[in-house]
Amino acid sequence: MEESPAFKKMKAEGTHSKAPIAEAFGQWKNAKIALLALLGLVMGQAVVWYTGQFYALFFMGTVLKVDPFTTNMLIAWSLLLGSGGFVLFGWLSDKVGRKPIILGGCLLAALTYFPLFKLMSHEANPALSKAHSEISVQVVTDRSSCSFQFNPTGTAKFTEPCDLAKAALARASVNYSVENVPGAVAAVRIQGGQVIPADSPTFAADLGKALTAAGYPAASNPTVVKMSNPFDIFREQPAVLVGILTLLVIYVTMVYGPIAAALVELFPTRIRYTSMSLPYHIGNGWFGGLLPATSFAMIAQTGDVYFGLWYPIVIALATVVIGLFFVPETKDVDIYAEDKA
Repeated sequence: MEESPAFKKMKAEGTHSKAPIAEAFGQWKNAKIALLALLGLVMGQAVVWYTGQFYALFFMGTVLKVDPFTTNMLIAWSLLLGSGGFVLFGWLSDKVGRKPIILGGCLLAALTYFPLFKLMSHEANPALSKAHSEISVQVVTDRSSCSFQFNPTGTAKFTEPCDLAKAALARASVNYSVENVPGAVAAVRIQGGQVIPADSPTFAADLGKALTAAGYPAASNPTVVKMSNPFDIFREQPAVLVGILTLLVIYVTMVYGPIAAALVELFPTRIRYTSMSLPYHIGNGWFGGLLPATSFAMIAQTGDVYFGLWYPIVIALATVVIGLFFVPETKDVDIYAEDKA
């Protein structure tokens, strides 16, 4: 890849930084901009991007029990239909500014994630969506024995009965509440009747049978969306789902299309690459990359299959506030001006 003209010019003139890390992060005037770029732009961009593509994939496959082929085809169609937005919103940000597009995408996503994901559930797996609203399930336990099941590396072991019960219900996509009974060994109560002890050696099998008997759909559930081939999208279920997923991809293109230009224009050439690295990689790698693990832990903790959406919503709204009041608009910035000075 070619270096940018600005960097080539700076290098030819010998004005590049001799200690870019110290200059970028050791001087508050520069470190402050990097921090604001992280919190006021990239943090929200990251969670909207990961929610629209990766969490949607996780939610459909893991929570809604859609088969891998159908899930991948629905996502592929949404990417095909929505990816033109990267060019559109990049171009539009040259006209109206970087902040209105990025922050507008964050705000729209935060305001619509709950209704969109609930509509996705209703269309992708109607029987499961109905069970969520009609079947009462409780975990009866001593809350002090429960862990927050945050496990991004997949190496942590949660062996307490409470953790086993919550994890089993979360994996089965069951909505449940927690009834705190001090000193109690965890058990699952379904529809206020049958109680299944979580420390039973046959707990998993007993739980599955009881949930199916209560009305949760079995693995052979005929209402779940299923595509027979890549072009099987001209039916109500797949068509509506492609529409929902395409809208999520459009949010992705809104926040991601202008982000490179915004970051380039925030920093002088002499420390640009170093300064951009921190907000971009921490924002996307940590805030975005930890989204699936964090959301699953939040679902297991609360028993609400939609509760994990609060993670991207809160972060996206925080970015809107911080970006609106503290991050400067950069579309008219001359990236050579500070180099000349």
